[in-house]
Amino acid sequence: MEKVVKFLKEAGVYYLATVDGNQPRVRPFGTVNVFNGKLYIQTGKAKDVSKQLHANPKAEICAFKDGAWIRVAGKLIEDDNRDARVSMLDAYPDLKNIYSPDDGNTEVFYFEDATATISSFTAAPEVIKF
Repeated sequence: MEKVVKFLKEAGVYYLATVDGNQPRVRPFGTVNVFNGKLYIQTGKAKDVSKQLHANPKAEICAFKDGAWIRVAGKLIEDDNRDARVSMLDAYPDLKNIYSPDDGNTEVFYFEDATATISSFTAAPEVIKF
């Protein structure tokens, strides 16, 4: 999983795809953190993406850097553990201007049953399961 996290952090921006009814929704994200051995993302409970993940936790993220791309597919499961929220905000201190671990809005999700595939036009795909 370290290779997946390194790729996502170096890319800086990844795109999160969710489902809204029968309509796919994609938006840019930038938060990725490891807590208790799991890969986490962060959002706000007030956002549509949160509502979509609660209705259907299947999601996929995609990022591109240096001629390669990564896709991570799995289920995003909410973790209501305060320590998980604190860890995310400590990893992204700029978020503390708009989020706090106890604001009732900050929400973190971790990947469950995830498969990451790193691809390029010059090498065979690498598959990492976690």
